[in-house]
Amino acid sequence: MTKLLNSRAAGIDISSKEHVVAIPPERDKESVRTFGSFTDDLHRLARWLKSNGVTSVAMESTGVYWYHLFTILLDYDIEVHLVNAYHVKNVPGRKSDVNDAQWLQQLHSYGLLKNCFQPDNLTRALRSYVRYRKTLIRDITTQTQRMQKSLEQMNIKLNNVIRDINGKTGRVIIEKILQGETNPHTLAQYADARIKASREVMVKSLQGTFREEHLFLLSQSYNTVRFLEQQLETCDKQIQQTMHCFEGVIPQEPVERKTHRSKQPTLPVGAYLKQVYGVDVTRIYGIKHVTALCVFSETGPDLKARFPTQKQWLSWLNVVPDNQISGGKVIKSKVKKKKNIAGQAFRDAANALWNAQNPLGDYLRNKKAKSGGNRAIVATARKLASIYYKMVTELVEFNPDFLQQNTQQYLMDKLKKLEKAQNNVIAQLSNNHAFNDLVI
Repeated sequence: MTKLLNSRAAGIDISSKEHVVAIPPERDKESVRTFGSFTDDLHRLARWLKSNGVTSVAMESTGVYWYHLFTILLDYDIEVHLVNAYHVKNVPGRKSDVNDAQWLQQLHSYGLLKNCFQPDNLTRALRSYVRYRKTLIRDITTQTQRMQKSLEQMNIKLNNVIRDINGKTGRVIIEKILQGETNPHTLAQYADARIKASREVMVKSLQGTFREEHLFLLSQSYNTVRFLEQQLETCDKQIQQTMHCFEGVIPQEPVERKTHRSKQPTLPVGAYLKQVYGVDVTRIYGIKHVTALCVFSETGPDLKARFPTQKQWLSWLNVVPDNQISGGKVIKSKVKKKKNIAGQAFRDAANALWNAQNPLGDYLRNKKAKSGGNRAIVATARKLASIYYKMVTELVEFNPDFLQQNTQQYLMDKLKKLEKAQNNVIAQLSNNHAFNDLVI
């Protein structure tokens, strides 16, 4: 029989309007109570738990409804375990808020629930800013696509002669169009000298029908893009101020963007993370500043304390398969479908290595040849995350020579296999010739 580990444990079923709380029956005649979701109700809930001697609480991570209750319970010195809803699935046929709360309380009292990773308050603040920054970039992309649509509706083929309408040439031409200039010869004069298209092609691409409704939509999208870029700069400043609050970080001057297209942070991410970690993780192939900042904001400065082993780190990132073994055999091995922003950042970094002429790019392409593109990206993301963890926890700098040695060993092994296959083919051909001579 499972031993009772915590007789002062409680379970809370979270929802948007009310929270159902269950405590051990011997602690109160009314062991299950329902509280509202207003701030005053949450404080009454915490006081009721304290009055009944509850020291630890388990609740599901339901949307964002758990967050405020989580912080209030911590203020009352109550240990809070935020658990994955997948791990506390209730018994079929007994689905109700009361039963869910009692089931959480029972599981938690026997120590059967695993607490989810939660960063400290400073890392949580940085995470909020970085996630919002990602939202701003996504909104800028959406509005840029709307600008492109408006230009196409006017039959302005600007995308045929320039790479990005948010670049220097594209911005100047769009601004002149919004100011009322419609002469294609005049607009073509604002093209940068580095544009490869000829003057004649440039003029043809700027001949269109300038209808009022399309100009209005272009103006709205263009102004929105400019506003979002100002918001992005403000967000980068806030992120930089937050980075200064981490221990060991010395304030640095912001970095200016070279072009409007660049969505990399204006703060010196590499310098800041080297001050925190002691190593420069941005030297890893595929790990750009925005990727490194995203991973740091999700995990915090003390990676070893949060994830004592590399296996725990890779499992949390969801870049390793969930093996189900029965009878000594693996009956299922598949990466779970769950959202992890840091894990997705490593996947994006791996996806950027398709054309990279380095050992990790070779590894990605070799994996694709064997297992397909999706599995290759996950495998390369796992390798990137392993390198990241080793650098941060063991304070070793990135060594591309070691990866190059692995690549050379792989090529040597592959050469041996090809030579062995060649010898087998030659032997088989020789046997066939000998057999034919014998028949004749």
